[in-house]
Amino acid sequence: MAAHLSYGRVNLNVLREAVRRELREFLDKCAGSKAIVWDEYLTGPFGLIAQYSLLKEHEVEKMFTLKGSRLPAADVKNIIFFVRPRLELMDIIAENVLSEDRRGPTRDFHILFVPRRSLLCEQRLKDLGVLGSFIHREEYSLDLIPFDGDLLSMESEGAFKECYLESDQTSLYHAAKGLMTLQALYGTIPQIFGKGECARQVANMMIRMKREFTGSQNSIFPVFDNLLLLDRNVDLLTPLATQLTYEGLIDEIYGIQNSYVKLPPEKFAPKKQGDGGKDLPTEAKKLQLNSAEELYAEIRDKNFNAVGSVLSKRAKVISAAFEERHNAKTVGEIKQFVSQLPHMQAARGSLANHTSIAELIKDVTTSEDFFDKLTVEQEFMSGVDTDKVNSYIEDCIAQKHPLIKVLRLVCLQSVCNSGLKQKVLDYYKREILQTYGYEHILTLYNLEKAGLLKPQTGGRNNYPTIRKTLRLWMDDVNEQNPTDISYVYSGYAPLSVRLAQLLSRPGWRSIEEVLRILPGPHFEERQPLPTGLQKKRQPGENRVTLIFFLGGVTFAEIAALRFLSQLEDGGTEYVIATTKLMNGSSWIESLMEKPF
Repeated sequence: MAAHLSYGRVNLNVLREAVRRELREFLDKCAGSKAIVWDEYLTGPFGLIAQYSLLKEHEVEKMFTLKGSRLPAADVKNIIFFVRPRLELMDIIAENVLSEDRRGPTRDFHILFVPRRSLLCEQRLKDLGVLGSFIHREEYSLDLIPFDGDLLSMESEGAFKECYLESDQTSLYHAAKGLMTLQALYGTIPQIFGKGECARQVANMMIRMKREFTGSQNSIFPVFDNLLLLDRNVDLLTPLATQLTYEGLIDEIYGIQNSYVKLPPEKFAPKKQGDGGKDLPTEAKKLQLNSAEELYAEIRDKNFNAVGSVLSKRAKVISAAFEERHNAKTVGEIKQFVSQLPHMQAARGSLANHTSIAELIKDVTTSEDFFDKLTVEQEFMSGVDTDKVNSYIEDCIAQKHPLIKVLRLVCLQSVCNSGLKQKVLDYYKREILQTYGYEHILTLYNLEKAGLLKPQTGGRNNYPTIRKTLRLWMDDVNEQNPTDISYVYSGYAPLSVRLAQLLSRPGWRSIEEVLRILPGPHFEERQPLPTGLQKKRQPGENRVTLIFFLGGVTFAEIAALRFLSQLEDGGTEYVIATTKLMNGSSWIESLMEKPF
């Protein structure tokens, strides 16, 4: 059991156990000793649902990364390939299998496609002459992976690009499948709301899948009251801005992958006297970040400016607890102190780690460049000078700052101005291509197709209307004790989360005009429940809404939704699902064409 998955209103351990059971059943089909050959991208997501100990119990003796040529030697009966359905991976698998055949003693080969089998991939294996070598060819529907007690992700890195640039709906089908799995475990969700083209398609797929399974009536009492499907392109602005929560900044600066972060090791080296700083560790410090750690659960969603005071309070509490040992006089008291020691030492270790991380972040956030960039972002979001060439962006290009940083700012300006005047857009494009190279012309094309960097059509800027109606910019933000979601960006309230907040109260009818301006349809569907499963809510009991971001979500948006869940009179608790956890840089990077 992963305790941090069951603290919320919805016990996500139920989902974790269901996917673990499916994995165990597959492994048991391949009798005898096993070696797993991993598609490297899958090792992170798999680590969240099954540690090595579970695989070992089912006779997995060796694990390798999928690479060309021969497989490393392993004295096992079964070789199982765990792969995403990608054609380029099939070529590598075929190479592995053919080189094994020449090697001598025969082994049994199996292939497990995650999350779906693919006819194209099987055809490629057939063309390469190895399809017949596989005894089991199956799929493992790992659609939604539980990351935390209120957070699920498909970790589908190309979902946004596939949906909006390539019109490929595969990830939407996987999202619908994942939602059907959730409903099978947690009951039918009575009401579905949505905004955006992809949201509409996912809802249609779910309704169609439900019709196809008419025979089996879901008799589980519903845990979720509502499902809100939101397209990422309804709110292109939020991910482009720099997140200012503790977790958001860790992700912006170091990148959080499958709830792990790698940090510079020198801050974490134990300080010894007279060492003179030699023998500093060179390997990055890897830490897992989730709410299983008490301190992290408390500070992760705070604005970074409010983290320091929490850490200093916690330091006082811990040192006071350690001082208690001097007061322990009797054997009973000493015994009690000793029993608390492991917990206290873990708390002290946790505090030391987060103090070091906060110092690393502070080095960045107190730099002049960070302040200048933030000032420009906040000017754009509050509607200042969005229609002319920005001198800070010009300087960044002239000094050849990282291209992703420049693209994020230019896209932010474009989104905050409903597109740029042609003259301004052409100027930026020309400067970028001349400075960074003409191979980036394809990237600029992708950004334009995705709606991030485009010319203003109809000569009208709709952003001020949206900003005022949805109260997206708040001047007086209390970062220490916030009263509004805008604290996560120190002034800007994420549009996506504001839509969720207004849906819960007073309902979307109050913002019909803005919903018409934002891209894609908005809709509502009801899923009838069998008699006896209708929910009668107790007075004071909150609704539970599952909010699914199609195309990715940032940690700042997650923090804002958690803030709404914790409001005394909020009335709604949120569970968040997404195709991918992301930030502005990883998002822009996913849309960049790799130079040949």
